[in-house]
Amino acid sequence: MSLPHAILTALLEKPSSGLELTRRFDKSIGYFWSATHQQIYRELGKLEGEGFIRTLPAEQPARGQRKSYEVLPAGRAELARWTAAPQDPRTLRDPLLLRLRAAAVVGTAGLDADLRRHLELHRRQLAEYQEIEQRDFPPDRDTPEDRLRHLVLRAGIDLETFWTGWLTQALAEFGELPGEGPERS
Repeated sequence: MSLPHAILTALLEKPSSGLELTRRFDKSIGYFWSATHQQIYRELGKLEGEGFIRTLPAEQPARGQRKSYEVLPAGRAELARWTAAPQDPRTLRDPLLLRLRAAAVVGTAGLDADLRRHLELHRRQLAEYQEIEQRDFPPDRDTPEDRLRHLVLRAGIDLETFWTGWLTQALAEFGELPGEGPERS
């Protein structure tokens, strides 16, 4: 249910073509809500069919020209309704945590290396988020819109900080297990 709302949000920020939306997803919304090019185009068609968006008129008619979309009042109302509606938190479903639980009964072969790989991935993501924060949120950028966008980025920074700390601790614990360690299984 959230992909249409992510698209409505992006289009309210800036009317765009499907390709532009895909690129914007890769650089912003995609950090917390990913979608493929095909999913975005499929959803654009549904949103247009529901009367939430419309195709902007082309400046010059041309075959194969990119369609750009904008949000209609019904789309804005739907996004406002969805934003205001209560929603329960999602249960954490992470395969790494399940694999650690399974390792308690089948052994830990290969997990040490994968924990280290995950730690490196989370460190890189944390560094990327911190770079975005430095670049896009200087102290003088304090509009309500900027503050909310920064709040979303801070959630990403805090989550990556959690994961890097937890994985560091997990690796220390892992190394202390009897008969465990990087070269044992």
